[in-house]
Amino acid sequence: MRIGVLVSRIRVEEKLLFKEMERRGLDYELVDDRKLILDFDKKSLTKYDVVVERCINHSRALYALRILRDWGISCVNRYEVADTCGNKLLTTSALVQAGVPHPRVKVAFTPESAVQAMEEMGYPVVLKPGVGSWGRLLSKINDREAAETVLEHKQMLGTYHHSIFYIQEFIAKPKRDIRAFVVGDKTVAAIYRCSEHWITNTARGATAERCEITPDLDEICVRAGKAVGGGVVAIDLLEDPERGLLINEVNYTMEFRNSIAPTGVDIPAHVVDYVIAVGKGEVVQ
Repeated sequence: MRIGVLVSRIRVEEKLLFKEMERRGLDYELVDDRKLILDFDKKSLTKYDVVVERCINHSRALYALRILRDWGISCVNRYEVADTCGNKLLTTSALVQAGVPHPRVKVAFTPESAVQAMEEMGYPVVLKPGVGSWGRLLSKINDREAAETVLEHKQMLGTYHHSIFYIQEFIAKPKRDIRAFVVGDKTVAAIYRCSEHWITNTARGATAERCEITPDLDEICVRAGKAVGGGVVAIDLLEDPERGLLINEVNYTMEFRNSIAPTGVDIPAHVVDYVIAVGKGEVVQ
């Protein structure tokens, strides 16, 4: 089996995956997206049985996966998964269609309708960019005055992504959220991300603690993974005091460096198991 790994730069996660592949004696090669040229009229990368996508840039990942899909090359994750998970609006739509519990969301296209949506939902609310990661550009808006100020700033920024207003209800979580890792049809590990700040990403300084995978947690995570198209995904959940577990976001190029030690789970081994199964055609995507 020949494995291609599409990368932007080598992070801790990629090193861990390479180490696991080398331990198993697998034949893999790095494909640097900074040097990659894809000719629509001349297929390339067809020597690989499976390509593992580990790009940092969402657009590069999305377009490369689409072309590889059209060339009949199996990828982890698939183009459809990247397209859905890379856009919060599409993720929410997929969760709604699958009946997976999630926070209430409203979408508006002008500052005036966004304020109206926030007023209808009730403050505080969370304003998010439709495309983004690592907890960047999130705004917790507590009242109309703050809403009008933030929306004016977004309008002045002038880019396409700032002209779509994704408004999510604020969940009074217990100073933590849950990051769970789904590989195929199983939740293999989960952590609590704990912080005094309302943004609980480890990229923003949250600490990681082991979270027990209960039947309820496994069930909702697997359902969320299937809703976005399956594969290898990291799922962020919020604990609502009344409704229980809610799916917040689903990530298709998951980071797991801070989750191996607290959980004791060899996450790279689970990922490589899945990659091999896809490469052998044992998993129908």
